[in-house]
Amino acid sequence: QVQLVESGGGLVQPGGSLRLSCATSGFIFDFYAVGWFRQAPGREREGVACISGTSGGDGSAWYAGPVRGRFTITKDNTNDTVILQMNSLKPEDTAVYYCAAPRRWTIVVPTTEDGYAYWGQGTQVTVSS
Repeated sequence: QVQLVESGGGLVQPGGSLRLSCATSGFIFDFYAVGWFRQAPGREREGVACISGTSGGDGSAWYAGPVRGRFTITKDNTNDTVILQMNSLKPEDTAVYYCAAPRRWTIVVPTTEDGYAYWGQGTQVTVSS
């Protein structure tokens, strides 16, 4: 049974940082891609950052334009955990953040919601002064 559990959300001032963690189980972590998505009130869920497996890929990462240069996604294969380091946060980063895993391996890392089958419960990130 695939499980993903996010943690690390909270309230932070603009310009601040947060570190989100996604603890995973039930799949071959170092083989499959994992993605971070977010959903702000009244908006569709959108991709934030995705990373390929290291044994099933080259461990490369994709970032959405609005977060590129501010967010970093990494995989901890020892602990089957995906980290999203978020720096220089802006009010528009406010959203519920989800991590997700795909049902099957693909040669190209999926970057959209339909490429993922398993989802965590989400963690709230609020950027406000």
